[in-house]
Amino acid sequence: MNRIGRRIKTICLEFAVMMLHFIGDNIPSHHVRRFFYRLAGMKIGKGSAIHMNARFYNPGNIVIGKDSIVGEGAVLDGRDKLIIEDHVDIASSVMIYNAEHDINSTDFNAVAAPVVIEDYVFIGPRAIILPGVTIKKGAVVGAGAVVTKNVEPFKIVGGVPAKEIGERKTKVFNYKLGRAAWFR
Repeated sequence: MNRIGRRIKTICLEFAVMMLHFIGDNIPSHHVRRFFYRLAGMKIGKGSAIHMNARFYNPGNIVIGKDSIVGEGAVLDGRDKLIIEDHVDIASSVMIYNAEHDINSTDFNAVAAPVVIEDYVFIGPRAIILPGVTIKKGAVVGAGAVVTKNVEPFKIVGGVPAKEIGERKTKVFNYKLGRAAWFR
């Protein structure tokens, strides 16, 4: 009976995620999309926006702080905790995963670990963040980077796998990302 209950729960989650994908692909107002994302269990802070064509896995584990922007076509994995703090700018087609398969396991089982993205982080287009990573305050992830380990505060990383390539000169931030376009 327990197995049947888990299967029914999985099917309901898959249906909810499918509906969120439909909404994300077809409703051009981020205000309306944000309403449905919150209804599905995501916690989204004031002034934050998720642009069209985003993909989610278990939205109930996703927390987005205030004044953060998630670009078009982003993948936000909620199979474990995903915490995106305040004033975070995530560019288009970024993929943030917190679950993967253990390639050394005989049964190829899934492993999961939370991902945390702290305040004032910028993640460039098509970057990939893997499970268990924390990107600390003010860090920058370059376009196309694959982040496999933590990024220290204010560091700039790039490449595959991502390595430190610089450091932000400014250490004190007070900017707001601004109003997101209504129909993106």
